Amino acid sequence: MTRSREKLDLLIIGAGPAGISAADAAAREGLNYLVIEKGFIAHTIYRYPIGLTVFSTPDELEMRPGALQPCREKPTREELLTHYVRFVLDRDLRINTEEEALELRREDDGFLVRTTRDQYAAARVLVAVGAMAYPRRLGVKGEDLAKVHHRFVEAFPYVRKEALVVGGGNSAAEAALFLAEAGARTKLAIWRSDWENRDPKRGAIKHWVRAPLETQIELGRLEVLLFREVVEIRERDVRLVLEDGRERVIPNDVVFVLIGSDADLSLLRQVGVEIRRVGLCDVPVYDPESFETNVPGLYVAGHFTLARHIKEAIAVPRRIVPLIAQSLRRSAVG
Repeated sequence: MTRSREKLDLLIIGAGPAGISAADAAAREGLNYLVIEKGFIAHTIYRYPIGLTVFSTPDELEMRPGALQPCREKPTREELLTHYVRFVLDRDLRINTEEEALELRREDDGFLVRTTRDQYAAARVLVAVGAMAYPRRLGVKGEDLAKVHHRFVEAFPYVRKEALVVGGGNSAAEAALFLAEAGARTKLAIWRSDWENRDPKRGAIKHWVRAPLETQIELGRLEVLLFREVVEIRERDVRLVLEDGRERVIPNDVVFVLIGSDADLSLLRQVGVEIRRVGLCDVPVYDPESFETNVPGLYVAGHFTLARHIKEAIAVPRRIVPLIAQSLRRSAVG
């Protein structure tokens, strides 16, 4: 594999909201930049359930004020995807999709990034890869059965089927809601602490999800199981231990394990970025102002940092890319 001839000022890894925002900022700073994305533009949004209404309002998601104009108060997955893709196309941002970064290596004058297509030399690198690379698993017998999924896409294949959703956050609650509304015989296995949590700052189920969820419970279309653990998943049923210690076997055709996911930090680890544990997640250590890691010239942004909301994922690159441009200009003068 030959190295791309041009030396980049900034290589951006990931084309989600953070990567798109970084590309826009880099273009406005006049930097020679490139974005590489192993999937599609806004790939994390693409992986949302079909027809999903996004949690946030347009002003928290849009690339420019007033640019995202959904039909209702909050945009759907499809409206948000169109917004990001159109933003990229209208500005002709340099984004290579379906090109995965395989290796990140330090060099005397910057970094070398090897991908599935090419190799790139760059003075600075910004990693903005998202936080959904590795779905978390229960680690129970039967979790590898074909009927078990760690991502929810749509409900209609499961009409009149026995569906179990395991999880305590919005993703699990929404999947259970969609399944119940579509006609699946749905059960939501959730820990009491998550079910009774009403604090948005502690990850409570959003009120516009909980209200229709409770309606489905009242209609008898959804059963909530306050549980302690899933013991075993079998072809025709699932064994659980409920909160009170009783074991229950429920008939089952499909299981959705939606208990969170983790970022792929392998590229950062390759070059010695310091990683620390925050709650359930591994997070790179970085300067809170510049978002530069302990490896000089290597920056991070997006959902796998502590600035996790999409609004912050968009805002952070607008602050740090001008700082990167300044450091490059100082280096050139020096």
